[in-house]
Amino acid sequence: MTTNPYRSSNLSSGAKTFARSAVISLVVLVGACVVGSASCTRVDPGHVGIRVKLAGSSRGVQNAPIVTGWVAYNPLTELVVEFPTSVQNIVWTRDAHEGSPSDESISFASSEGVSINADIGLAFHIDADKAPRLYARFRQRDVLVLAHGYIRNVVREALNETASTMPVQEIYGAGKTRLLNESLRKVTDRLGGDGFVIDQLTFNSALRLPDNVVAAINRAMEATQNAIQSENQVRQIRAEAEQRVTAARGEAEAARQRASGEADALLIRARAEAQANEIIRLSMTPAVIQYRALQRWDGQLPTVNSGQIPMLTMDTAQIVNLPEAERRARLQELLRATPANAAAANAASNAAGGTTNNTNNTNGTANTAAQPAQPQMVPTP
Repeated sequence: MTTNPYRSSNLSSGAKTFARSAVISLVVLVGACVVGSASCTRVDPGHVGIRVKLAGSSRGVQNAPIVTGWVAYNPLTELVVEFPTSVQNIVWTRDAHEGSPSDESISFASSEGVSINADIGLAFHIDADKAPRLYARFRQRDVLVLAHGYIRNVVREALNETASTMPVQEIYGAGKTRLLNESLRKVTDRLGGDGFVIDQLTFNSALRLPDNVVAAINRAMEATQNAIQSENQVRQIRAEAEQRVTAARGEAEAARQRASGEADALLIRARAEAQANEIIRLSMTPAVIQYRALQRWDGQLPTVNSGQIPMLTMDTAQIVNLPEAERRARLQELLRATPANAAAANAASNAAGGTTNNTNNTNGTANTAAQPAQPQMVPTP
């Protein structure tokens, strides 16, 4: 069988063309993949992307930040820079095992010029809306570089400005909180415009002062405590003395009240006795005296007499020497003045008045009205 040389030549030429096309397609595909991967990037959560145009009329940092996710850009004319928006904790300390191995503690001076050293802690984050402005100003995408450089200088300056208006004893004592609050306010005012949001500013250790200053402060504080203790003792002594004086005054007043009460009681009893005696005196009429004598007579007559009963012959003029109307008015007045005897006023008046009983009646049929007291018998000489 005879082979056609022209046909074989055509087959080899077609195979070469196909192979060439396949290679070109593969190269184009690989190039597209490389270019596609180079023109895409991913903004992780807790970060914000900043688009920077390197060519064209609007080249420079773009104002609109890029949210998280995949971002397509032209790697030949654009650049995407990521900034963290999560909270960053920075420590500037002397301790080699915390933060940097070198001494990064901050020193500041009081109003007397005393040097004070402290370990400082700072917490901050980046405002996503102001991230493009932050990058445009510093051209630095590493936030930690900014923290240990620019931010540290602002914090140290704020501490120095605030501490320069305060004495060292106040800074070492109760004024420490005021120092931190004033410094935090100044740091926030100065860094807020650049997109830094200050969350916290703290002292991570006790303030370090020269030994002679610490000793002087301790002596001053001890003297102050002793003075306060002495003042409290003086106040206690004064209070106890005032308490004793008050108690003595109370006892004296109570004694005066008791004496006054006893005197009033004596006076009341004396007045009552005088009033009772006066009532008895005014109540003595011949009929009453004879009636009382009969009540006390045992019925025995003297063995020798002149024909008269001695108990019934009395001179009543020696007892009451008042007109009858005046005597009765006076007796009524005295009885009304005595509340306890007011109910018996009429009965006593009747007994002392004019309804005389028969004195010769040995059965004692005289008026038996109650009398204030037993009268003393006055015999006729």
